[in-house]
Amino acid sequence: MRRESDMGGKPAGENDTSIILKERVLTQKPRLYGVYLLNDDYTPMEFVVHILEKYFNKDHAAATDLMLKVHNEGRALCGIYPYEIAETKVTLVTEEARQNGHPLQCVMERA
Repeated sequence: MRRESDMGGKPAGENDTSIILKERVLTQKPRLYGVYLLNDDYTPMEFVVHILEKYFNKDHAAATDLMLKVHNEGRALCGIYPYEIAETKVTLVTEEARQNGHPLQCVMERA
């Protein structure tokens, strides 16, 4: 018994020009953003340490060192994250600062 292909009624394997396509998915690493705290003359140092411990998972010594860097240099990098995470951290820090009556600024920049 001879099997006919779907292409022009010719037997299978004879002048078969079928193409099998493989789908390739190209992925890219997400762009990263640095999250920075900015110095001001009003936010208490203890509050900045609290923010660094709570939102950036710093231990007390690392948070204190980073707070001093913010104080002395005007700003400090707290972490580098994908866009959505960086944006969320900026929002959470800013909201908590405002709820506590502090003008602390947290910003993100493309790394």
